[in-house]
Amino acid sequence: MMSRSLSRLTCLAVALATGLGAAGCTLTGRSGGDVTGSISQPITQAQARSEIDQLAARYRSSPTDMANAVRYGRALRATGQSAQAVAVLERVAIGTQRSPVVLGEYGRALADVGRYDQALQVLSGAHRPDQPDWRIVNVQGSIYDQMGRHDEAQKAYEDALRMSPGQPTVLANLGLSYALSRKLPQAEQVLRQAAAHPQADARMRQNLALVVGLQGRFQEAEEIARRDLPPAEAEQNVAAMRAMISQPNTWRQMGQGQRRPAAQQTQQTPPAAPRG
Repeated sequence: MMSRSLSRLTCLAVALATGLGAAGCTLTGRSGGDVTGSISQPITQAQARSEIDQLAARYRSSPTDMANAVRYGRALRATGQSAQAVAVLERVAIGTQRSPVVLGEYGRALADVGRYDQALQVLSGAHRPDQPDWRIVNVQGSIYDQMGRHDEAQKAYEDALRMSPGQPTVLANLGLSYALSRKLPQAEQVLRQAAAHPQADARMRQNLALVVGLQGRFQEAEEIARRDLPPAEAEQNVAAMRAMISQPNTWRQMGQGQRRPAAQQTQQTPPAAPRG
């Protein structure tokens, strides 16, 4: 059981590229159905499972139907089928004359499967310099974090916050980026802002608990974790934190987790649908 909790902790180093339009990593899993780019309607895993057969049938009969292809791609991603989502969205992207909606979702799917350079290239066309989209910039930042380019990621998040001040999803990603840069006090400060937002969700609070625990303040971390987790699970997670920071290679392990193949990332069980 301890090893399972410890593996959840190391998801901090891989969550940004997927949530990261989502709220980031938590002690209980990662997200798979986030809002990306100009697409404004999220899809939950339950919705995806109920709709996917119908969406697939529509796609087979009309593969160039942009609205259906986008929804189908999102459903595929939400159910862990990101490689197929790439194929679906790539086909429709070719015929939509660079639709920002399609490019936003296509770039996100590319990031899901670890094709980061291509994802950044596609996402650059998903909004205009004179009309930037904070959601796209947020996703670009999360991809930079996945590539280990944390300075560029943090700049992207700061740009996104200038476009949408106080946006909790961006604050959550910025906080996790600071954590990946080993700037734990800064990470805590930003994650507290995210967790205090009226739209904050459980994942943001659990990210805060993680960063507090990594600084050795275990009792406080457990108190934060208990806001959303059963007491036994909160205690277990704090025990995993203790074990993690007692190891001399903690940060090296997190760095290895960050580079984990995308195929392994998509096998985790996602929590409730994230905010976009």
